[in-house]
Amino acid sequence: MPKAMLLTVLAMLAFAGNSVLCRLALDTTGIDPASFTSLRLISGAATLWLLVTLRGGSVTSQGSWPSAIALFAYAAGFSWAYIHLDAGMGALLLFAAVQVTMIGTGIVRGERLTLPQQAGMALATLGLIALLLPGTSAPPLPAALSMLAAGIAWGVYSLRGRGATNPTAVTAGNFLRTAPLAIILSLVMLQNQSLDTEGVLYALASGAITSGLGYAIWYAALPLLRASVAATVQLSVPVITTLGGALLLAEPLTLRLSLTSAMILGGIALVLTRPRKTG
Repeated sequence: MPKAMLLTVLAMLAFAGNSVLCRLALDTTGIDPASFTSLRLISGAATLWLLVTLRGGSVTSQGSWPSAIALFAYAAGFSWAYIHLDAGMGALLLFAAVQVTMIGTGIVRGERLTLPQQAGMALATLGLIALLLPGTSAPPLPAALSMLAAGIAWGVYSLRGRGATNPTAVTAGNFLRTAPLAIILSLVMLQNQSLDTEGVLYALASGAITSGLGYAIWYAALPLLRASVAATVQLSVPVITTLGGALLLAEPLTLRLSLTSAMILGGIALVLTRPRKTG
């Protein structure tokens, strides 16, 4: 398997694994969302610090507090949402919010969408509305809003990180800055704290492996991929997550989720498609 393909597959599995691990922890163990968030961020910071340090780099001079706050907001919203959301549903909402935030920011800054891209944006928006409409298979609205907020925060974080010369070191610096925020969160939520061995292990795996190592692998893959491929391949994450939720958590694959997923992911794929230059 070519190096670029191997790294990309591993990164997408790691990103999907974040959702599956969080849902496993909050649905099947006794850990609370604040503790999961804190353990994930601190173990992610430790892993990324170690990776950067072993390469002879510096972490403390990298990253910024605004980016760290966006990262913290994403991680917290992500955890609270997964108390009630299925893994696939949560990943779809997260991905949609991230892409809408980034695409919408581009439009506000003056980017113009072609007619197929406009149609894709409309299709994705209709799919998101259809997903959230009341019904027996609709996600709980507070949890859905929490995940959408997490997606917006991650979109902001991603926009702030564009153009970083050493994205792994920058991410490590941002993770490191979330550690005091995570400690404060745990202290504020101390009365609701609940820990067990299995839940702690899921949180540490989410931070160290699917977050820390996952981001490092993805940043190693990015230089080997065209921008359009890097953007489009991320469409696989909600699909992988949905399959993981079905296999590991026995989550149902409803018709509503399947149809709205096709609308949202298909619409975003159209938006991400760049017209070929001629001449």
